[in-house]
Amino acid sequence: MFYMNEPLSISAFFPAYNDSATIASLVITTHLSLSRICRDYEVIVINDGSRDHTLEVLRELERHYPWLRIVDHGTNRGYGAALRTGFSSARKEWIFYTDGDAQYDVRELVKLTQQVGPGVDIINGYKIERHDPYYRTLIGRLYNYLVKLLFGLKIRDTDCDFRLIRRSVFDRVRLEASSGVICVEMIRRFQDAGCTFREVPVHHFFRAFGKSQFFNFRRLWRTLIELLRLRWKLWSEKTTTHIGNTT
Repeated sequence: MFYMNEPLSISAFFPAYNDSATIASLVITTHLSLSRICRDYEVIVINDGSRDHTLEVLRELERHYPWLRIVDHGTNRGYGAALRTGFSSARKEWIFYTDGDAQYDVRELVKLTQQVGPGVDIINGYKIERHDPYYRTLIGRLYNYLVKLLFGLKIRDTDCDFRLIRRSVFDRVRLEASSGVICVEMIRRFQDAGCTFREVPVHHFFRAFGKSQFFNFRRLWRTLIELLRLRWKLWSEKTTTHIGNTT
């Protein structure tokens, strides 16, 4: 068994939308991985209004595994809303999340936990190599470059959703986005709050089942508009705070 010198407690959660083909193996593999890392853990799945059999699969798992908790949104609220529900539902000292489509190997969570230490707030994965169709890889690189430029983000890979976050960070940071731009908002607010990051290389795999909800022109256009709105909001908040501190 692998245990840290400092006892860990971890909430692992997954936002899931139409992930019936992958969610069961993801949940069970996470349980097995966590049992080798720490004694105090829980696994949570946020079903964000899935239209396939995701909820039925989860209910069946819940009958057999007491360490599993399910939060059902009923209707689709968006990726950001699912993440915010996951963060607010977590009870343990550290919060791990990745997506329910299994494009990351949850067994690599151990690599994140090895970076836990005093003063460390976020351990962020970055993709060693992106395994997606060429157009998604290209759009992903452009997106990562754009958000770094617009928001001054300092980590390598903003859209690598494989993160371990100290729960107390959310005492200082409040997230508001309901869409996928929450990842940009999250990293920028973490930076502004003075959080300390560590970064770890992780593997990324081809999506075996389902279809990405992000890569279509309508969604990309909407995302660009949301990014500009977020940039304005963050700038306005910073300006208001600066004025308040000088009066």
